[in-house]
Amino acid sequence: MTAFLTVFAAVFLAELGDKTQLATLLFSADGDRPRWVVFAAATAALTASTAIAVIAGAAAEKYLAAAPLKLIAGAGFVIIGAMMISDFLRT
Repeated sequence: MTAFLTVFAAVFLAELGDKTQLATLLFSADGDRPRWVVFAAATAALTASTAIAVIAGAAAEKYLAAAPLKLIAGAGFVIIGAMMISDFLRT
């Protein structure tokens, strides 16, 4: 259960304010589409992209040691965070 909560919290926080969430919000606010369709389509898209990430991660595990994966993931989050801060400071 700890692993589930850790992954849930990390992904949930990473998605807050993400372009995906904002696009879904705009589709839902449009009013031309039933909200259940927006929800179902967004859920399906996120499920598909998550499946791809899990498959790619499982494949990468076979070729990379655990320590480099953690280093790469950590560096990726730092880079994304720096880009978000940079974008904020430019506005």
